[in-house]
Amino acid sequence: MTIAVVEDDADVRTALQQLLRSAGFEAVTFASAEEFLASNGKGAVDCLIADVNLPGMTGVELVKRLHAGDARLPALLITGRDDPSTVALMSQAGHVPQLHKPFSDEALFDAIHRVTGKGGAR
Repeated sequence: MTIAVVEDDADVRTALQQLLRSAGFEAVTFASAEEFLASNGKGAVDCLIADVNLPGMTGVELVKRLHAGDARLPALLITGRDDPSTVALMSQAGHVPQLHKPFSDEALFDAIHRVTGKGGAR
């Protein structure tokens, strides 16, 4: 299974990529929603993990844009913030699972399983 990570913090992006790869997932990373969209990566991934507070297009806007089309890419949102504006933004995401940083490896893998319906890495 290939998972796209859209995260503007390079350290978090790298850590997530390494964690996913250590669990047997293919992981591709992007620093912004725009970079992900420009890559045409949505057709090559099975799941999307996006930070809520991205510069430019937010993770919520990215998920809403992807879900507006015919194909619904399984997605989950992550955030390290709990300020009122982030909470309000996340409420716009509907039923997209959300994880608050720091989260456990198990919480991440459980969320991936829930959105994809797949238990294993590949």
